[in-house]
Amino acid sequence: MSERKEKPSPVKLPLYSAAHEKVGELEVAGTVFGRDGDLSLLHEAVRMQLANRRSGTASTKTKGLISGGGRKPWRQKGTGRARAGSTRSPIWRHGGTIFGPQPRDYSYKMPKKAWRAALCLAISDRARNGQLFVVESLDLSEPKTKAAKAALDKLGLKHALIVLGEGDGKFLIAARNLAAHKVLAIEGLNVYDVLNYRELVMTSRTAKAIEARFAGEAK
Repeated sequence: MSERKEKPSPVKLPLYSAAHEKVGELEVAGTVFGRDGDLSLLHEAVRMQLANRRSGTASTKTKGLISGGGRKPWRQKGTGRARAGSTRSPIWRHGGTIFGPQPRDYSYKMPKKAWRAALCLAISDRARNGQLFVVESLDLSEPKTKAAKAALDKLGLKHALIVLGEGDGKFLIAARNLAAHKVLAIEGLNVYDVLNYRELVMTSRTAKAIEARFAGEAK
């Protein structure tokens, strides 16, 4: 019999104030924020996301789609030229394309359990490398881009993915135009964006919401 894999122990994340001062620790599930596993899942998840983003609208005309060419250009014999049946032939200039790209759907899905495991691996990587910042609050008095930028600058963030939950609507509106950062709701959290940005930022309430959403299934 194979040995049962031990459940990761809880992880304590440093908790920061809006001024980037450590004010305590936040204990979260190790299955989400301290996970180890097969890193090939990250590759598969990113590959799936990029495939799903492809428009698949590339299109070329085959011989049957080219206009004209219904008449034989010259008689079969006696001209000294090669036999030709139509100017739509692929060997002619402005003729059709052989085996050219046609509209298609590149999207596919990986198993939900594997996707959730990959997402937890990505979050755990940021936590393990000190690139996950959990702050008490991201409240703003008014939804202004300037105010959001000032708040992120205080935290020392250069290229961050900010994950927002309920009650963070003002910050979502204020930060969505920042070129160096990206804001996402919990529902849109994904592997590609977590890995694509240098830092991962969330409030303590959002971290607990992520834990509640994924801890039960990411085993």
